[in-house]
Amino acid sequence: MGAVGAGNQVGECMIGQTQSEVARSTGATAAVVAAGRELSAAPLHDRPKAVARHCLLDWLGVALAGAAEPAAAILARESGTGAGEATLVGRRERAPASLAALVNGTAAHALDYDDVHLALPGHATVPVASAVLALGERLDAPGVEVLAGIVAGVEVECRLGMLVNPSHYARGWHATGTLGTFGAAAGCARLLGLDDEGWGRALGLAGTQAAGVNASFGTMAKPLNAGKAAMNGLLSAVLVADGFTSSEAVIEAPHGFAAVATEALAPTSALEAVSGRHLIERTLFKYHAACYWTHASLEALRELRDEHELDPSEIESVRLEVSQQALDVADIAEPRTGLEAKFSLRALAAMVLSRVDTSDPSAFTEERVRAQELVALRDRVSARLADHDNAVGASAAIATRDGRELSASADLSVPASDLGEQGERLGVKFERLAATALGHDSARALREACEHADELGSIAELTALATPRGG
Repeated sequence: MGAVGAGNQVGECMIGQTQSEVARSTGATAAVVAAGRELSAAPLHDRPKAVARHCLLDWLGVALAGAAEPAAAILARESGTGAGEATLVGRRERAPASLAALVNGTAAHALDYDDVHLALPGHATVPVASAVLALGERLDAPGVEVLAGIVAGVEVECRLGMLVNPSHYARGWHATGTLGTFGAAAGCARLLGLDDEGWGRALGLAGTQAAGVNASFGTMAKPLNAGKAAMNGLLSAVLVADGFTSSEAVIEAPHGFAAVATEALAPTSALEAVSGRHLIERTLFKYHAACYWTHASLEALRELRDEHELDPSEIESVRLEVSQQALDVADIAEPRTGLEAKFSLRALAAMVLSRVDTSDPSAFTEERVRAQELVALRDRVSARLADHDNAVGASAAIATRDGRELSASADLSVPASDLGEQGERLGVKFERLAATALGHDSARALREACEHADELGSIAELTALATPRGG
């Protein structure tokens, strides 16, 4: 069907055209395909390749830690057979690639500790990496091709996010699940060497499977959305490689994805502003194991807590001014579980002010969330809409019992400029998360392999290190 065999080159119908020219002359599906193919073409540029390694390292860390979560364990019981072509990260069982993508994608999002991207808005790496690594094992792909697949997927899903938002997210769609399906399909299309037509069909199959709603937040269904996005995206690409057909204009077609999932599809000219730019470089990494919309508030509170050496007993009240996004999805007033606490501005504020380490996933327990002292502090916290439109900006004001008024603000919308520093910080996070599942020595070995992923002859060299040893 002309879908396989074009390698890593931009397809014949687009030779000599820039992304901007393609965007002006074609529909949305072809425009995002052109960008994904061009920006993931070999050889990868150094900076996006470095960020892709960071994304992979962070994904491995949260997947290893998340493998012990109930959502991942339940899926593993249904999917892992002890044999198969792909690794279940953090487990000794293996599974077919599509089921490995499902289990690993759910595990990597179970702690809500994986990276985010504001263009979705959502978690860009989890659906893409979960799919690409599983397929990479099946194909025995070299590490650099897996990284290229991650870049391709992130570039496609982020550009699609630019075209369908803000109304797509505002209508309640979980972008990690919906747009992530397109990203996973694109990443796998890149790994399979599909041509333009094949990429279009893979996105067509992704579009008819893309799903997930924000009502799932605070439950196991939220990470399931990520796992299903990975699974369905992988399935989309491999079916096309075997001759499956679909719409090649699924985004813009009448009764297509945009027609049912957004109020208005932006013109493809909107993509000209990022033509030739690697949006993966704008990935934001998490250092609190909770919803990213809450992080600016937590950073502002942490600054006040440390600067003024505050004790919870000194605090009369706390007022947070946050984005509409934070109020929409992270305003559970009285969380009952550790999972719900990750989506509770008030509970998280109380945890930070009580010096609970919110970078530690094990801190989020039902016992802690319901503890009398923390609940008493939580109930002295209020949140209201800020007078700015920065989704990841917030301010905090604390009134103390001795009459002081303290305030601070934080803006977490800007990615790190120093990739070396970012890599070190992510390495520390990774080793902390991975050591529980693998042990310190094995975690360190996996970190080193990931930091040199582009030099690996087979991605299996890396995934083998993500399997616990022993009986």
